[in-house]
Amino acid sequence: MNVIPDPSTIDAESPVFGLFEQAPQSLEFNKLRKRLVRNAREAIEQFAMARPGERWLVALSGGKDSYGLLAVLLDLKWRGLLPVDLLACNLDQGQPNFPKHILPEFLERHGIEHRIEYRDTYSVVTDKVAEGNTYCSLCSRLRRGHLYRIAREEGCSSLVLGHHREDVLETFFMNLFHGGRLAAMPAKLLNDEGDIYVLRPLVFSAEADLARFAEAMRFPIIPCDLCGSQDGLQRNMMKAMLADIEAKMPGRKDTMIRALTNVRPSHLLDRSLFDFAGLDARKG
Repeated sequence: MNVIPDPSTIDAESPVFGLFEQAPQSLEFNKLRKRLVRNAREAIEQFAMARPGERWLVALSGGKDSYGLLAVLLDLKWRGLLPVDLLACNLDQGQPNFPKHILPEFLERHGIEHRIEYRDTYSVVTDKVAEGNTYCSLCSRLRRGHLYRIAREEGCSSLVLGHHREDVLETFFMNLFHGGRLAAMPAKLLNDEGDIYVLRPLVFSAEADLARFAEAMRFPIIPCDLCGSQDGLQRNMMKAMLADIEAKMPGRKDTMIRALTNVRPSHLLDRSLFDFAGLDARKG
């Protein structure tokens, strides 16, 4: 897949120049960068995410995945492969000791259009969730609601999130083992109100690649444990299970993510997806 831009079409003032200015020049890093770009482009094309002239709200938490998402989207835009405008957005939710200066300084330094929003959802969560329980689920729902609002205010058609391959697979197995259903994280969906798309361009990208990329790019990472609450034990168990499978059978994660794009309803047991009662051996 050719992702090399025509130099005559490149905007020399693009934020991508400053963003990658201090990046390693090694062959290994260039391969990593191209792989992430290729994987994101594949997801964007396969799931018909981009419509020319639209505006995307890119959620930026300060973690490795959201930094990687923003950098890859800017890279695609620089290469002339993403015909949309990007607005980075961080929602400061009022967690104790949150370093408020890091993201604005990073975005301003690289000339990236952005919006920083403060909403004290942390106090709401700690008031509603019983002591000892995880905050993550309610915190996530409140954050999503504010991001939808901001997307509307900014004229954005889509909210773009940094969930990667492992997030999709972990969710699939959590639903399989604990929810009794076959479901994962969709690459593209429409919110309940029907006015904002939720996009996940990194669904084919490996978490390990994003970690190596973030380290090489020296992103100023903000830890996700500022509130003292972590995602549940179930997801951690799925992560460990998948890591063990990958260690014993390398390449299985890629096989599993491909399987989610290759569903055979007639070989499952869901009567709403396939008309088992209508099968007739006498036809023909």
